[in-house]
Amino acid sequence: MVGESKLKELKKEYSKIQKKYGLPDFDKLNEDFKIEKVAETETDFLVREIRESLGETLENFLRLIEIILNPVNVPMFLFPIIKSLNTEEKNKLSEIYKKLSKLEIEAMKLIDYSEKKEAEFIKNSYKLWLEIKRDFIKIIEAVENKLDNKDAKIEKNEKGYFG
Repeated sequence: MVGESKLKELKKEYSKIQKKYGLPDFDKLNEDFKIEKVAETETDFLVREIRESLGETLENFLRLIEIILNPVNVPMFLFPIIKSLNTEEKNKLSEIYKKLSKLEIEAMKLIDYSEKKEAEFIKNSYKLWLEIKRDFIKIIEAVENKLDNKDAKIEKNEKGYFG
């Protein structure tokens, strides 16, 4: 299959740069950042393509947190989430936002291509991602529990008459 051979080739090329720069495991990066899509791109700058793939995911998280912390014209499904956040959770999201913002600025500085700097960005981003992901999951689980409890309270209080 053509797709499999492209992916195998990508993994082989990644393995070389992984050893050279001490990058994270391909499969781990792929789980969170879908770097396998880079296999469809013909490039002489593999490290940059992988970094951009990471950057897209991290930027999406940055935008989501920005919407949660500054809810203007947000999708309606986010309102219950935003309302259920306590101060501690908002502060944690603010910390995550600051870290992701710094990372975004670091990515902007990669205008002048340097394979070494791109690789450092990947390593630093992945390390930060593991921390952020863990914290974000805790916040989302807490929000989910609050919403479930709120729904249970509403069901108990329903009398069937709205007049």
